[in-house]
Amino acid sequence: MHMVDDATGTVHCQFAEAETIWAAAGLLRSWIERYGIPRALYTDWKNVYVRVATAREQREGTVPVTQFGGMCQKLGIRIIAASSPQAKGRVERAHGTHQDRLVKKLRLREISSYTEANCYLEQQYIAEHNRRYARAAAAAADYHRQRPTARQLDEVFWLEEERVVSDDWVVRYKNRLLQLQRETRHWAPAKSRVVVRENEAGAIAIHYRGRLLPFREIQASAERSRERGAAPSSAPPSPSPRRWHAYTPPSTHPWRRGYQHMKTPQFSAAE
Repeated sequence: MHMVDDATGTVHCQFAEAETIWAAAGLLRSWIERYGIPRALYTDWKNVYVRVATAREQREGTVPVTQFGGMCQKLGIRIIAASSPQAKGRVERAHGTHQDRLVKKLRLREISSYTEANCYLEQQYIAEHNRRYARAAAAAADYHRQRPTARQLDEVFWLEEERVVSDDWVVRYKNRLLQLQRETRHWAPAKSRVVVRENEAGAIAIHYRGRLLPFREIQASAERSRERGAAPSSAPPSPSPRRWHAYTPPSTHPWRRGYQHMKTPQFSAAE
């Protein structure tokens, strides 16, 4: 994962197993902690960053937003999707440099894990690369906004999905049942819409109209009954069903007679 400042050519990069939402969010947060909040991100058309509008969004004129895009909206970052690799020439050229130099340096140091590679990037490679290739900006003004606190950033990087509260105040999220607590003064009525949030560590929070709702996770009724075991029944056991046996017709059965014998005799009317 790789970011390049368009004004100076300053780079920042991290290794991740795949280009996922959390990999992109981790790189963006690391950049913000170093330099501040950028005004815009120039990305490709991968669905991590942008997506095609659904039929409903097209009818309503709603701009489609990904989970990563929602995080950027909270930070005031605009996402600009590039239409071609040439449009991202600066970052593509930097990719070529890393694929040549970085791979060889990792091999010389016998680095083969993500943890070791990221430590090498943080401690040596990024600083050396920027000292050699970064240039002074054309203007002295820095358009990065002030970097937020760690607590503020913690509140930004969450996945958010809207869910409907059932009649028994249960919210279903990723095949999990979350039972809302009604003992508090603020609670969501049945059939209302709540926002379920999940961070990278897997912690879940439920919000209704900006308020945090307490909840506890429950198991489905079928799973709970299996754990408790079947309740003993006082009814007598049902008799075992009778087995079906194939029926073999006798030799005199009409099925075993020829077609000629099954013809109906013809009678003529008497004159």
